[in-house]
Amino acid sequence: MMSGMIKPAWTAGSMPDQTGRTVVVTGANSGLGLVTATHLARGGAHVIFAVRNEARGRAAIADLRTRHPAASLELRLVDLADLDAVRAFADRLRADGIRVNVLINNAGVMMPPRGLSPQGHELQFAANHLGHFALTGLLLETLSAGKDPRVVTVSSVMHRRGSIRFEDLTGADRYSPTAFYSQSKFANVLFGLELDRRLRAAGSPVRSLLAHPGYSATNLASNGPTGIVRRLGRLGNRLVAQSADRGALPQLYAATHPDAGGGQFIGPSGPGELRGHPAVVRPVAAAADPVLARRLWELSETLTGVTYGLPPVSP
Repeated sequence: MMSGMIKPAWTAGSMPDQTGRTVVVTGANSGLGLVTATHLARGGAHVIFAVRNEARGRAAIADLRTRHPAASLELRLVDLADLDAVRAFADRLRADGIRVNVLINNAGVMMPPRGLSPQGHELQFAANHLGHFALTGLLLETLSAGKDPRVVTVSSVMHRRGSIRFEDLTGADRYSPTAFYSQSKFANVLFGLELDRRLRAAGSPVRSLLAHPGYSATNLASNGPTGIVRRLGRLGNRLVAQSADRGALPQLYAATHPDAGGGQFIGPSGPGELRGHPAVVRPVAAAADPVLARRLWELSETLTGVTYGLPPVSP
């Protein structure tokens, strides 16, 4: 359900100047992340490509520099599914004195066969939620010191089908690629809204926003799943999906627009939120439950070993 159209229709050409701002984009080497990083760099931002695959990251940066020679780009490696790698990434940023203005939690894993992270967590929950939960917490002090600091967590329309399987988080009893993807995207929304509540209560300058791309043609949908789901994803990319350029607009808006407020969820304006220009949309009701969000938050702190120092807010 939509809760507010953004008028006039917002495009990347409407983005304000980003000169002097440093933005970390996870998964910036392809798809929505690359589109987002490209527009931010064209707008003057220093963009840190936080990627897992060094060769692909270097290739993406080299291609972007051929098209935009003045772009300020930096490659840093991190595997969001590996909490040790996340901590090492954040430690290096802090040690190098990098002041981050915006963190875009964009990277994702979509519907693979069941797998576990190095710490033993189900892969989608680890990469899509726990890794970004840990990274945000580890960079929160750095973000807080910057101008107009923001955290943008990228979810999906699939969050509507999600729930948190507290009794079987690893899928050991029963695993479905689709259900566990939906769980991770549902967790993104619970996290982003709870982070907003805690930041507001603490008087923090950091804004926590959510975004989703609708149904966008990216390699996540066509290459992540296997079997018939992959074939359907590739077919959908050709026949139904909007472009990655259009799909990236909600997270670009959330990251840059002066009026984008903490706690807002930005998604496409069209029917079913599958395509269209950015609009303020509503999460599924369960994802706005502060009691459930607090339970997930406390579990996430336990599983990651990362604590924020932000007290819970009474429902």
